[in-house]
Amino acid sequence: MGVTMDGTKQQRRGNTRQRIQDVALELFAEQGYEKTSLREIAERLDVTKAALYYHFKTKEEILVSVFEDLTRPIQDLIEWGEGQPHTLEIKLEIVRRYSRALAEAGPLFRFMQENQATVRELRIGDTFKDRMRDLRGIFVDPDAPLTDQVRCISAMFTLHAGMFVMQDLEGDPEKKQDAVLEVALDLVTQAHQGSGPAV
Repeated sequence: MGVTMDGTKQQRRGNTRQRIQDVALELFAEQGYEKTSLREIAERLDVTKAALYYHFKTKEEILVSVFEDLTRPIQDLIEWGEGQPHTLEIKLEIVRRYSRALAEAGPLFRFMQENQATVRELRIGDTFKDRMRDLRGIFVDPDAPLTDQVRCISAMFTLHAGMFVMQDLEGDPEKKQDAVLEVALDLVTQAHQGSGPAV
């Protein structure tokens, strides 16, 4: 019975942590990171500041935890990709998985886009740059012609741009996401065909 109770407690704690992250990210998006206080986060959650402190001591801790949780699939993708051959099929799979990871972390990436100065000041900016470098390292063949390397890098940024630029275009969000993914996949396919078979 103690194990079940501990498991239940653990799950409840996880749910509270998730709620804090969601509400904080909502407030950061609404009024900006700098203008949001821990008190406001606690009020929106309808909990005491002490209850919030139990999970997070600072806004930065909240934001870093959101970043780590929502970008975990990207880190997992990098670790998976590092052990794979550099074939076209693997590169296309990386693009598909990266597209899904970005979609799932959409609110975080919108926050990062709209609060670039804050992101640069916090360690998440450097962590994200490192992940982008690692992803580029498994995705771009350094021996390929420069134009093909640019195509692969452009595919990554097509997925990024699709999250922001496509919001202003009319149409079904899912169809827009599919169109962005198709363009990214085409770029990688062109790069692969241009450089010949991957080693």
